[in-house]
Amino acid sequence: MNKEKITVSIMGCGWLGFPLATFLLDKGFAIKGSTTTPDKMPVMSDHGIEPFLISISPEINQDFESAFFDSEVLILNIPPSRKQLEIVTTYPALIEEVLKIADDTPVQKILFVSSTSVYPNLNRKVNEEEAGGELSASGEALLKAEQILQNQQRFEVSILRFCGLFDSERNPGRFLAGKYLDSNGSDKVNLIHQDDCINIISEILKQSAWGEVFNACADQHPEKEHFYSKATASIGLEAPRFNETAPSAYKEVDSSKLKKKLNYTFIYPDPEAVIDKS
Repeated sequence: MNKEKITVSIMGCGWLGFPLATFLLDKGFAIKGSTTTPDKMPVMSDHGIEPFLISISPEINQDFESAFFDSEVLILNIPPSRKQLEIVTTYPALIEEVLKIADDTPVQKILFVSSTSVYPNLNRKVNEEEAGGELSASGEALLKAEQILQNQQRFEVSILRFCGLFDSERNPGRFLAGKYLDSNGSDKVNLIHQDDCINIISEILKQSAWGEVFNACADQHPEKEHFYSKATASIGLEAPRFNETAPSAYKEVDSSKLKKKLNYTFIYPDPEAVIDKS
């Protein structure tokens, strides 16, 4: 694969998609990016990203420009919206809409950014074969979307299941600061740094790792109470409180397959070390 001749379309240029786009530009890819916010389009253009205004809910906006799909690779980075009702049905319909539009275009490969919410809490390590069971609405919606993508025959598809996303500026502690959580503080944390997300996607493109399902989660899984107490303290906020009598309800996401298949070493294998440096 000659990466200098490849155009990648990134649907969803937000917290992850935008820095991913600029990273891939630096690697020699031509990048098209979509946003739902008109004000972001000049910023994208200034960074070398060809911008497109696209909204799918689940029907695509009628004035969208089909040139967005004039690419070899389509990265779908559009997680289910917590504000959207009936996401278990509307989100899979959104993915079906994208596939219908992309069918008669140059797109050959699709990378779907999914989530480890497709795994139930089994109180142990989980691998790529264990999706399904008792899930949240967003987890169920994502799993249905994955199945739609895996069952179609038109595109080569890989699925990348990220756990909780963070970086040095997006401190995970601020989401839980001062809250009482009806969960056990000894449950494990699953997180991945933005830099690792971007580098893993780049490696999938570089190595043509298609037809795969990958977990992507940092190697270390600290306990919730310990980690979030440290995370909130690092930004001067009150630590969350946990229910120590609550039964354990967690999973420990195993990324062994990704590390072996892509020969990948995590930049930030220990989320706690990032908090210590912030």
